[in-house]
Amino acid sequence: MNFSSDNATGISPEILAAIEAANAGPAMAYGNDEVTTRAVRALSELFERELEAFPVATGTAANALALSVLTPPYGLIYCHRHAHIEEDECGAPELFSGGAKLHLLDGAHGKFGPETLARALAAAGPGVEHHPQPAAVSITQATEAGTVHTAAEIAAIAEVAHGAGLKLHMDGARFANAAVHLDASPAEISWRAGVDVLSFGATKNGAMAAEAVLFFDPALAADFRYRRKRGGHLFSKMRFLSAQLLAYATGELWRRNAERANAMAARLARGLAALPGAELAHPVEANEVFVTLPEPVIAGLAEAGAVFHRWGGPASPTIRLVTAFDTEAGAVDGALAAARAALG
Repeated sequence: MNFSSDNATGISPEILAAIEAANAGPAMAYGNDEVTTRAVRALSELFERELEAFPVATGTAANALALSVLTPPYGLIYCHRHAHIEEDECGAPELFSGGAKLHLLDGAHGKFGPETLARALAAAGPGVEHHPQPAAVSITQATEAGTVHTAAEIAAIAEVAHGAGLKLHMDGARFANAAVHLDASPAEISWRAGVDVLSFGATKNGAMAAEAVLFFDPALAADFRYRRKRGGHLFSKMRFLSAQLLAYATGELWRRNAERANAMAARLARGLAALPGAELAHPVEANEVFVTLPEPVIAGLAEAGAVFHRWGGPASPTIRLVTAFDTEAGAVDGALAAARAALG
């Protein structure tokens, strides 16, 4: 009953097998191998267009390096107040961009709307040398609240961003979970909706350690290879990152894994929401459940061995539970039984 994070899981068997297969014999280093070539081709096929794809090992590297392409050191990057790039990346976007500033926007359930972005841009003072200059917008899919941006919502934000000459980045650490919830193709909720650069995540959905920075406009990727090298993410044995992405992007593995994670989150949310005194803090649209519970229930879950995080401090009545590609229905049902037992 470990619901602490989808980072706490092991490796999807198909991806583990792909790593083992890639281990047979020598291969050219630094991405000059057949596995990497095939992985880039598979990602282009998955997203239904030719693109530039760069494997990296972590989501923080994917986000920070991607954003470094989109902003000068004196730039502003607009994001939600609770975006991962703001709260959980230790200043990496600021470091790799050479000092760009994150401008935080508010909005319910982890999302801001185009009107909020437009107001912030209007107040930015473009062209005034005393102020940092608007450069990029970053949204998270799925959000840190476990909610999902629809294609229409993405397109509305992209329209405002592009109208101001800004590029749109998407942090897609849980991109597959969002696509499954929307029953949308990867293309529909990325470049077709106006996303310029995507941090395409696989680690939270079954990979060992593999993300890819996808540029839908190849011109934006002109100097990315140097940024990746300087950032320490040009792996000498790149085939082992690429093998994970190749297995993940082919045969619908990304979708199957996300379907399982989402289904288990929905099952958990239904059961917890039915308890007296329980209230969901956000809509459950991906694989994260934020729920406010009576203290005896929280204590009962912990005593039964369920692992989760309190959200908002050690005394907060709101907890976060995250499901994954390998979460068993029995674990969910066990947690629900413990929660009901705690209420007597």
